[in-house]
Amino acid sequence: MRVLIEVLHIAVGLLAALLIAALASWSYPLARHDIWLVAYVAMAAVVLMGIGPIRRAYAEDKAQLDRTPSDG
Repeated sequence: MRVLIEVLHIAVGLLAALLIAALASWSYPLARHDIWLVAYVAMAAVVLMGIGPIRRAYAEDKAQLDRTPSDG
């Protein structure tokens, strides 16, 4: 469940960057290429920053599934 939440956080971050870039490039068409370049770099940063939390969430979910009922 924690992994799903982290993946959703990344998806929301990507959608936000996409929306901001689309609106910025619409409002200032002369810089369309530069705006999208920055947006792609920001999207890559969102994904890279999400890797650590996904790995930790996976480890926590796996540990919870591996526990036996007698472990409490």
